[in-house]
Amino acid sequence: MSGRVILGLDPGNGRTGYGVVRKTGDEVEFMECGCISTNPKHSREDRLLDLHRQLSALFERIRPEAAAVEELFFSRNVTTAITVGEARGVILLAAAQNRVTVSSYNPMTVKETVAGAGKAGKPEMTQAVMFTLNLEEKPKPDDAADGLALALCHLFWEGLDG
Repeated sequence: MSGRVILGLDPGNGRTGYGVVRKTGDEVEFMECGCISTNPKHSREDRLLDLHRQLSALFERIRPEAAAVEELFFSRNVTTAITVGEARGVILLAAAQNRVTVSSYNPMTVKETVAGAGKAGKPEMTQAVMFTLNLEEKPKPDDAADGLALALCHLFWEGLDG
């Protein structure tokens, strides 16, 4: 597979969105997107283990050169912040085990980079992702679109460094 494959990951409480893009020269191509879900009836430990298994399989299957993950941001709901932080930790572990470098981006940076406005909402972000990747259909669920936005954000900032 030629080109540079980037995996964007949006950690969540119960489901983690992901998006995969490939850059070849000046072309950016959509590869896939989706959501990794865990069973809410299982213990938190088992859900994190399941997330790790699914992430490891994803890393092994797509073999990304780099990954982008959303940074944690202050949340009034401490329980949600903790569970998202745990999912983010599992993402970092799976990436390290697969020798994939991870870059982190805060939500405002992703919105500014992809949609041109730091306060862009879900509809604007989805439209920007669809436009950039020439998608005819909206990526579903929203978590998957967020994963694609993270991958696109990484490509932009990586280009500034290179």
